[in-house]
Amino acid sequence: MKKVLFVLTSHSELGDTGEKTGFWVEEFAAPYYELSDKGVEIDIVTPLGGQPPIDPKSDDPSAATEDTKRFDKDTALQAKLKNTKKLATVNQADYDAVFYPGGHGPMWDLATDKNSADLISSFYSNNKPVAFVCHSPAALKNVKVNGDYLVKGKNVTGFSNTEEAAVGLTDVVPFLLEDALQANGAAYSKVGDWQPYAVEDGLLITGQNPASSILVAEKLLQQLNSKK
Repeated sequence: MKKVLFVLTSHSELGDTGEKTGFWVEEFAAPYYELSDKGVEIDIVTPLGGQPPIDPKSDDPSAATEDTKRFDKDTALQAKLKNTKKLATVNQADYDAVFYPGGHGPMWDLATDKNSADLISSFYSNNKPVAFVCHSPAALKNVKVNGDYLVKGKNVTGFSNTEEAAVGLTDVVPFLLEDALQANGAAYSKVGDWQPYAVEDGLLITGQNPASSILVAEKLLQQLNSKK
């Protein structure tokens, strides 16, 4: 059985707005079910351990999908979420791949978390897929492999500047993801706002926005199934 590590944010404050953030339910639930329904075993970790914060906007009925509705009734998965392990305690040797769901939270904690950066680098250096969607490519900001940024020269996507402007958070987030990826040498591409889009460059898989989460999971599953 293949085993995948999910890394979620522990950050709940949306800058200094007084509003809350966290992980985006759809970007967690859709890939989780896409993989677990195919027999993949999944562990969940966060920087602080315990219950990761859910972005309240992603819990709104207007953001609901079949996967989020399934999650709302899934008491076993909700219990699992309440008891996440600490990121610092896990070892990539125990897993076949790592997946980072998005939401704005990762822009603050996972973007600067050394344990996270080291973990991603370790997965990648050991020929294991690393997958991200929406804002979670922020976790790649300080990741280096052999002295160079992991994203340097790589084809990637992630939440676009125009999407950030559309949700009115351009001046709230600590940096713009599209700009940060390009600053580290990535070949960033995107499609229209809110349209499904995922990019695969070797072991690195990235998705642009919430609508892209299943695409990322499908590409990750293909890579897992291709490895004996």
